[in-house]
Amino acid sequence: MIDAELLEILRCPQDHSSLSAAPAELVHRINRGIKARRVFSLGGAQLEKTLDGGLVRAAGDLLYAIVDGIPVMLPDEAIDLSTIGEDW
Repeated sequence: MIDAELLEILRCPQDHSSLSAAPAELVHRINRGIKARRVFSLGGAQLEKTLDGGLVRAAGDLLYAIVDGIPVMLPDEAIDLSTIGEDW
């Protein structure tokens, strides 16, 4: 998981809002969607690697993936949480 001090410093690259650790259930659901080839980034790329975790911006609408222990803070790589199915 991400260090608490680092989490205090990191901000959403789009709106500069704070970030919080994604709940484990949400990460698990996204990973099921990735395995089913249903998850795409804002830039339109299909995600292939499962997530170690995620950072959700304050509005709760975008998730920045943590892959191999590294937060991926590129706006085009973010996941729009409104596209994540509840039944995954």
